Amino acid sequence: MTPKPLRLLRPCALTLAFLISLNCFSAAAVEKSDSVIHFKEVEVTASRIPTATRQTLSGTKLQALSSTSIADALKYFAGVQIKDYGGLGGLKTINVRSLGAQHVGVYIDGIRITNAQNGTVDLGKFSLSTLESVSLYNANKLDFCQSPSEYASGATVYMTTRRPQADSLSVLVGAGSFSTWRARLTGEFSRKGWCGFLDGEYLKSRGDYPFRYHSAYEDTVGRRKNSDIEYLRVEGALFRGGFSSHVYCYVSERGCPGGIVRRLSDKYTNIGREWDRDLFVQGAYERRIARIHQLKFNLKYTDEYLRYNTDYPDNQNTARVDNHYWQRDIFASAAYSVRPVKWLAVNAGYDARVSWLDADLKKFCPIRRFDQKAVIALQADWRCLRLAGSALYQHMKDHTRLKVGAARPLSRFTPAVTLAWAPGDLSVRAWYKCIFRAPTLNDLYYTQAGNRNLKPEYTRQWNLGAEYHLSRAGFSFSAQADAYLNYIENRIVCLPLKGTYTWSMMNYGRTFCRGLNSTISAAYALRDWQFSLLCSFTLQKDLNRTDPDDKATYNQPICYSPLFSSGQTLIVGWRMLQLTVSNLYVGERMWSYADPEDILTPYSNVDMKLTAKIWRFSLSGEVNDLLDVQYEHIPRYPMPGRNFKLTVTFSL
Repeated sequence: MTPKPLRLLRPCALTLAFLISLNCFSAAAVEKSDSVIHFKEVEVTASRIPTATRQTLSGTKLQALSSTSIADALKYFAGVQIKDYGGLGGLKTINVRSLGAQHVGVYIDGIRITNAQNGTVDLGKFSLSTLESVSLYNANKLDFCQSPSEYASGATVYMTTRRPQADSLSVLVGAGSFSTWRARLTGEFSRKGWCGFLDGEYLKSRGDYPFRYHSAYEDTVGRRKNSDIEYLRVEGALFRGGFSSHVYCYVSERGCPGGIVRRLSDKYTNIGREWDRDLFVQGAYERRIARIHQLKFNLKYTDEYLRYNTDYPDNQNTARVDNHYWQRDIFASAAYSVRPVKWLAVNAGYDARVSWLDADLKKFCPIRRFDQKAVIALQADWRCLRLAGSALYQHMKDHTRLKVGAARPLSRFTPAVTLAWAPGDLSVRAWYKCIFRAPTLNDLYYTQAGNRNLKPEYTRQWNLGAEYHLSRAGFSFSAQADAYLNYIENRIVCLPLKGTYTWSMMNYGRTFCRGLNSTISAAYALRDWQFSLLCSFTLQKDLNRTDPDDKATYNQPICYSPLFSSGQTLIVGWRMLQLTVSNLYVGERMWSYADPEDILTPYSNVDMKLTAKIWRFSLSGEVNDLLDVQYEHIPRYPMPGRNFKLTVTFSL
């Protein structure tokens, strides 16, 4: 039975002592009020601490973007590829430096968002409305008291929620192209050391945008169907000192529009419907003891439900399925950091995660995975030099009642090392990281396609980079550039080994990637004017090194990997007005080895957003894809062309 649509730094003692002494001096020298006291000149110096390869959007810059979800913000980072299967309801995944979506860890308030079933996170489910910042790290985040999971990815995305500073209430209503309607209610409070928020959002869109698919062999004009979405998202957070908690619930129904098929695009209702219910509750507690000790504890529970249905009587060409998946996850971690001497920090941590997956597929048995991680990390800071190293141990074991049994347990050690030097405004860094990703439960146990003999997919990364910062009165400038090499072996892919309709998971492939990432950021303020410029550039060559005897594919570019991409964002503010103009350019990408001439053409996507604040109201108008470019991330999945959004927000 088809579900119904939704209705549904610390106080400064020195300053305090100075104020008290000044008050006492004034009381004792009432009769000498004309006296002048001369203090010796004091010069304060500090060394810039080198950081890892990081890109960040925060505060007003984050909210100024013409964005709906976290995926729309991340696409402007250097080295990032977003795969979007079209429309608001399409799956959105992130790929960093061609490592693959499963090698990218996504964290909210320091705790990872996981999916043991397929290893990917749909970024379209997460809103920017409650976030303070979004950061991308290409190596380990160099911080104290981190959990082992934070060392276990090739790249990491950190979403940090906003801690309210005062009581407030805001109501947002919006409308957009393709019958899109949106409403959001946000309440925030801050009092007596506690702060938190409750945020609820409802969106409904028909998503029936027009498209034109043009190639050397066809010219198809039509309107996207079965691309609707309706969702309700509710999340809340509570903070006090070192304690933080987060509750998230997302319920949706959406169409899965499928690819555009020549001459049939107007006949297909397309291939399916999907229902999601995602819930997680997490908490963290962090405390410093006697200045040199630091403890952190994390706890999280996740419950996910997915239904996929293609049982449509008016479409006889589509296989009829009605699959249900249930996934639960319990995660706990403890981390301890100590600084025995001023220049050295030692971090140790342990994680345990238990994941359950069940489905009503034929011949499918419930699976339980027990995942343990332990890490020891050292970080030495001496003047302007930083040396950091870590050793991560991972052990995974699966349990199932299948007759063929579960996959063999997996245990591995993986290292990482970072060296950085920051003599002043300029800093240089070099790092190496070896990491692997274990086969997902779908890779191992999916009916008719799973392979219990899969090996883990290994990545080795080398990086050399530099960063420069300049700050003057009213002006700031920063630039960074990184050259990198990535080598991946035992890639896990799905290949048709037993005929066109029977696919199998296999370790097949080695890839070699070399590239250059660079970012530039500048800000200038003059009276009532504020200017910000953000630029990112990626030059990358990702090659297939699997089989030297295969002349058609060996040393050829990896599919969907562009040679060049860039993003530019200009933000201009004047009093209560703000204009944001952003452009994203993606070069040509090959998508099939069968025909090297069959490529995805380059495109430029220009977005504009104008915001005006009048009293307690904020009015925002957006134009996405201003030039109406008919571009694709995936072949035959056209993206919406020019579209408009209008939102009104009232705040108290």
